[in-house]
Amino acid sequence: MAMPSAFQSHLQTARHRKGFSLIELMIVVAVIGILAAIAYPSYTNSVTKSKRRAAQACLAEFATFMERYYTTNLRYVDASNNPPVLPALDCASAQNAGADYTFGFAAGSPTATTYTLQAAPRGRQATRDAQCGTLTLNHTGTRGVTGSGGVSQCW
Repeated sequence: MAMPSAFQSHLQTARHRKGFSLIELMIVVAVIGILAAIAYPSYTNSVTKSKRRAAQACLAEFATFMERYYTTNLRYVDASNNPPVLPALDCASAQNAGADYTFGFAAGSPTATTYTLQAAPRGRQATRDAQCGTLTLNHTGTRGVTGSGGVSQCW
């Protein structure tokens, strides 16, 4: 039995229309690539800033510890001029800011009447946040950075 020609041509046309053409697929891939190229730098910048903010908060917690130490001992060092051991704060753990920053005292710090705390970036954070570099916070609350970015940009 022969099929009518109109029905036969409809089946052939429908067979060729299934799926996407290679050109359509390549256009979609190109659009996704362009969107990813725009979004990824913005995402990494947001992550870098977020980690920097966590380190700043942790420096503030260490400063609070130092002020409590001073209140108890009337100096920032012990009788032998040794600095206190900074506590193991949750914010400085490997699950938090401690994964991306190393916390401690700046060189020559503390003395009996002064201290400067620092958060030095490490790993990817050091590469991505070279603009700010190491964050510092001293006994008067003065904030600092070692990178080319200013305190107003980085704090």
